[in-house]
Amino acid sequence: MPPTTPPRLVLASSSVYRRELLARLKIDFETCSPDIDETARPGENPEAQALRLACAKAATAAVRHPAALIIGSDQVALCNGRELAKPGDHARAKLQLGMMSGKTITFHTALCLLNAISGRQQTAVVPVTVQMRVLDDAAIERYLAAEQPYDCAGSARIEALGITLIDKISGDDPNALIGLPLIALCRMLRNEGLSLP
Repeated sequence: MPPTTPPRLVLASSSVYRRELLARLKIDFETCSPDIDETARPGENPEAQALRLACAKAATAAVRHPAALIIGSDQVALCNGRELAKPGDHARAKLQLGMMSGKTITFHTALCLLNAISGRQQTAVVPVTVQMRVLDDAAIERYLAAEQPYDCAGSARIEALGITLIDKISGDDPNALIGLPLIALCRMLRNEGLSLP
């Protein structure tokens, strides 16, 4: 009997960071950009919000890719109980980094692997805690001039120069901080029969 062909893998994200992380696994995949409402619901905790959005992204992509394994992921970052959004511009990034100076930030990264053929859904939320170093205005300006991380929640591109802003990272998977928990994803993909080293 000939071996069965594994289903296509689709990353339901427009994030270049998630694409780069998934490419590390050296398996073929496609991407699509799910159009969902990412507004938080009243009283929703960050873990629940991230997981709901990750699952919604996967479900939306499954409509267009009904014979694939769909990866949905979302991240909610909190500092002093406040959600950190993508700053969008220099002024907001400067304010955000000033507020984060010397503080602890928790990034809740949710993952959903949806088998669009069987309907099976595997999920996880992987928290990562970051202790920011104390940042003065000059350090913030130097960093923003060098990196311009206006599309990153928390205004720090940790996989690049943003690492200089941090004293300590704690968590089970540092990839989750960048936006895709690869350790949990590998486990889920193996559960779906994909051969990974």
